[in-house]
Amino acid sequence: MRKADRLFEIIQILRRSKKPVTADAMAAELETSKRSVYRDIAALLAQRVPIRGEAGIGYVLDKGLDMPPLMLTTDEIEAAVLGAQWVINRGDLQLAKAAQDLLAKIESSVPDRLRPYIAEPAARVVPAWERSNDKIDLGLVRNAIHNQRKMLLDYSDAQGRATNRIVWPIMLGYYETTRIICAWCETRKDFRSFRSDRIISASALEDRFAERPASLRIKWRKAMEADWKKRKADKEKAAREAEDADA
Repeated sequence: MRKADRLFEIIQILRRSKKPVTADAMAAELETSKRSVYRDIAALLAQRVPIRGEAGIGYVLDKGLDMPPLMLTTDEIEAAVLGAQWVINRGDLQLAKAAQDLLAKIESSVPDRLRPYIAEPAARVVPAWERSNDKIDLGLVRNAIHNQRKMLLDYSDAQGRATNRIVWPIMLGYYETTRIICAWCETRKDFRSFRSDRIISASALEDRFAERPASLRIKWRKAMEADWKKRKADKEKAAREAEDADA
C-alpha cells in the first residue's frame, strides 16, 4: 500500500471509530508495522490533521478536518451501490427515490475510472418477489421519530380487530416484504411492534415524548433480549419435560 493511501486509510479508521484506536489495531488493519503507523501519524500531524493521542490509550480524530467527503475506495462504492439497491427494491417509495438520487450523486462525483463500479456493479441485490402493501406514508413515521412526536395509529391486528393506539415511535424496521414500527405503546405500557400493512391510518400528534428515541431503543433492545432468553429457556424446559416423559 502506498504511503498516501495508508495516510488516507488511517484517517478513515479514526473517522469511523467512536473510541480511541491504538497503533496496534491500525497496524493490524493496514497490514503494516506499528512503527510505520507511528511515522504516518507524525506525517499527518505535520500536515495539521487534528489527531490527538495518548500512550496506551490510542488516537482520536478531532472535529474540524476539512476533507473531500467523496474520496471513496472501490469497496466503499460497491458497498454504497449494494445498499442503495436493497433500498430501491425493498424500501418505501420515498426512500427508494432517495437511494436512486444518492447513486446519481455518487456517480457524478467520482472519477471516470470508478463509474463502472456504479453502472456495472459486480454484486447485485435479488429483486423483491413481493413488495409491502404500506397503507400509510412511512416518511411521516420517520419524521415523528426524528422529532420525538407521539403518533395516533388506527391499527388492525392479525385477527382483524381494530384498535386505536397512541405510541412513541422509536424505530422503523425494513424486512423482506414487511415494515415494522417499533414503539412504546401508551395503552399497553410496554414496547410493541406494528406492521405497516395493518395500519389503517396514522397521524403525528403535537405532543412530544420526553425520552430520546436513542435511549428508548436501548431499552427496547434489552426488552427484546430478555424476551428471547425467556422463550429459549421455556423451549429448553419443554424439551427436557418431553424427554422425561418418554423415559
